[in-house]
Amino acid sequence: RRPRFSVCYICGREFGSQSISIHEPKCLEKWHIENNQLPRHLRRAEPRKPEVLAGGSCMPAAENEAAYHSAQAQLLPCGNCGRTFLPDRLIVHQRSCR
Repeated sequence: RRPRFSVCYICGREFGSQSISIHEPKCLEKWHIENNQLPRHLRRAEPRKPEVLAGGSCMPAAENEAAYHSAQAQLLPCGNCGRTFLPDRLIVHQRSCR
């Protein structure tokens, strides 16, 4: 049986139940630094932690699903091929995408 992991709503990576509370503030700080270095037209709104309402009980699978979709919403599509990338990687990709 696999141990329970939580998905970061910012980067989409999995962390243990104790590590996620340490990771999220640092990840959000890193996100702000990277977002401020992007050109204005590629900057994104700050990600919000998704709130999952599952009949009053805490459902880890639903929380992880919502966090994953929140992280995927941060990706931007390429105008040529439609693939999605983080904004800093999109600039690099567009140099070679035809």
